[in-house]
Amino acid sequence: MSLWKTQPDIDQLNARQANTIGEVLDIRFESFSEDSLSASMVVDHRTHQPFGLLHGGASVVLAETVGSMASYLCIDTRRFYCVGLEINANHLRGVRSGRVTATARPVHIGRSTHVWDIRLSTEDGKTSCISRLTIAVIALGDSPPAT
Repeated sequence: MSLWKTQPDIDQLNARQANTIGEVLDIRFESFSEDSLSASMVVDHRTHQPFGLLHGGASVVLAETVGSMASYLCIDTRRFYCVGLEINANHLRGVRSGRVTATARPVHIGRSTHVWDIRLSTEDGKTSCISRLTIAVIALGDSPPAT
């Protein structure tokens, strides 16, 4: 059984990256299954740290982007919105070029919080980063986001 309240549409998810950090870093949603969502990000001068490796902060941006969108797809958007509450990341392997792919899978989908396990891997399938993201699910009547 699928966990999505809104069926993912890859083209729509990618269109939502316009005019955001996701567009700047070339984050692209690529696939989904009944219990996961994946997006990739370029590894080049835009995402490097000074020594030519993928910047840990860029990895976290990718992780939060895919996890936050996964949460958004799990809620009734007429009644709720969701925001990142906490994120951590363990950087396991340096990456110099290509693309990294992040796959978000749920650890917990509750009424007021979601927790995601997000694994980033290189083009050859090696894990480069493991992240955990906690999302707060908030009723629209409780300080809705600016539009």
